[in-house]
Amino acid sequence: MGEVELAEVESFSLDHTRVRAPYVRLIGVEHGPKGDAISNYDIRLVQPNEAEIPTGGLHTIEHTLAALLRTRFDGLIDISPFGCRTGFHLIAWGEPEPAEVAAAIKSSLEDLAHRVAWEDVPGTDAVSCGNYRDHSLFSAKEWAKAVLDRGISLDAFDRSRIA
Repeated sequence: MGEVELAEVESFSLDHTRVRAPYVRLIGVEHGPKGDAISNYDIRLVQPNEAEIPTGGLHTIEHTLAALLRTRFDGLIDISPFGCRTGFHLIAWGEPEPAEVAAAIKSSLEDLAHRVAWEDVPGTDAVSCGNYRDHSLFSAKEWAKAVLDRGISLDAFDRSRIA
């Protein structure tokens, strides 16, 4: 083993062979020195090690969700894609309930799948995006529809649809 000290990362101790996507899972809540709470959610859209969203579609989902989610609940800090391309980390101020997060994700994906047009997608030019050529609204819509067809669970290990 190497000489480098590494911190344990919760996401890497999750058994990715047992989870059943799509789901919303609260990873944890951190409290700052003044008592502020920041919640970290696992927004898993596709089954790990069985599928991955192509980068163009994932990039467009990321940009669109970043804008849509901010209209659906207060306190969103960031939504960032996992490197494995199976979902996102959602970081929010406070402690929003998982059901509230799932409902916001579902309604945002419904808009993406059925109402969003290319001109609605933010950050698709060289000025506003670091890789503006890697977007696909078609792919984003198809993946959003696939997630909605499966439903979103609040239990990472059970496919009980709630949203």
